Amino acid sequence: MAMIHEITKDAGRYKKRLRVGRGEGGGRGKTSGRGNKGAGSRSGTARKRAFEGGQMPLFRRIRKYGFSNARFETNFWIVNLRDIAAHPAFAKGGTVDAAALVKAGLIRDDSRDLKILGDVEKTGLKIKLTVTANRVSAAARKLIVDAGGSVNETGTRKDFTRGVDRNSEDKTPKNLTKKLKRGSKKPAAPKAGAGE
Repeated sequence: MAMIHEITKDAGRYKKRLRVGRGEGGGRGKTSGRGNKGAGSRSGTARKRAFEGGQMPLFRRIRKYGFSNARFETNFWIVNLRDIAAHPAFAKGGTVDAAALVKAGLIRDDSRDLKILGDVEKTGLKIKLTVTANRVSAAARKLIVDAGGSVNETGTRKDFTRGVDRNSEDKTPKNLTKKLKRGSKKPAAPKAGAGE
């Protein structure tokens, strides 16, 4: 046999609907708990959950997380031919690579890719250099080859991924992705008898 307090506990609490606008004696008369004036006192008002009265909301103040291309950026140690030619270690020419430039103090370490630029004095390059770097500018390559030297561009990670040979005349990517191929139209097949 169930007791009365057990029955009411299972039935749940009964709470009457709050009656507003029924006079001062009801406790919610006149403004019915909505305050004085403003959009909140009118019918049909609704505010976004994150609305903060017009100030910058929290979700726009906090730091944003997500994808960024920053870690895929290629950073170079950049060295000009002018600095290489003026350095005592390369006064008579020789091999120029990352290890030699670190030893000479022209770059800090081999943590970045190496790029050689063709900024030289007006007299031009007078020494014979054997250059091995990730990138060599077109002007630098011409100056080195004209002086009797040689250039070997090893390329960067992006060049390897795209299938770009930096030492060849044709530097177009060979490993094209679907995104790069999108929109390219194949040449139409010649019609029979068109060449006759």
